[in-house]
Amino acid sequence: MPPITLSLTLDQTNVILEALGQMPYVRVYELIESIGQQAGAQLHPEGGPAGARPTVPGAASTGSAAPVVPGSPA
Repeated sequence: MPPITLSLTLDQTNVILEALGQMPYVRVYELIESIGQQAGAQLHPEGGPAGARPTVPGAASTGSAAPVVPGSPA
C-alpha cells in the first residue's frame, strides 16, 4: 500500500495516539510505533538525549508534562 503524508500539529497527533491507546494493542502497536518514529524524527532531527521530554511552560511548579509522541527522542 502506498504511503500518504499528513500534516498535523503535535496536539492533534497526541489526540490520535490517545484514541489509538483505547484500541486493542495487537491492532495498533505498529501504527503507534510508526507515528512515534516519524514524529520524533521531525521534532528532533539532530537527535537528542533519549527519554527527555519537553514540558509545558510552568510545569516545573506543577510537575506536569506535556503529552509527547511515544518513541520521540527529545
